[in-house]
Amino acid sequence: MTHLLRALALSAALGLPLAAQAEETLAEAITGYMDFATYDSGIIVPEQLDRTVFEAALFVDTRDAAQFAAGHVPGAVHIEWREVPGRLDELPDTGMVILYCNTGSLSAQAAFAARLLGRENVLVLQTGFDGWQATAAYKPE
Repeated sequence: MTHLLRALALSAALGLPLAAQAEETLAEAITGYMDFATYDSGIIVPEQLDRTVFEAALFVDTRDAAQFAAGHVPGAVHIEWREVPGRLDELPDTGMVILYCNTGSLSAQAAFAARLLGRENVLVLQTGFDGWQATAAYKPE
């Protein structure tokens, strides 16, 4: 994605007004991305989280601070879902980055924003923290 499209996506994510032509360019980029994406692209399910994934991935808890403090995936960092676009520089641009919330809905929004801003290595943990607790193939201590 070009720097212009990243800037447009960030402006839209931050709620800044866009000129009509810029809005059309952004809409085309989003449509192109969504047309290209497969149904399961950008997700990982708890059953896929084995030791190898935990050793290779950065987990990002996108829930609020109180939920993070109450319990999270071991080794996860905390970036609330709506802060992801503004804190994108804290996410590595290589390797696997897995975002999660309680069920996957808010982290999906954060991942979508990150992917629009050029981070193709960002995945959503489908079913979120709740699903991980219930069905994860591996849980590090």
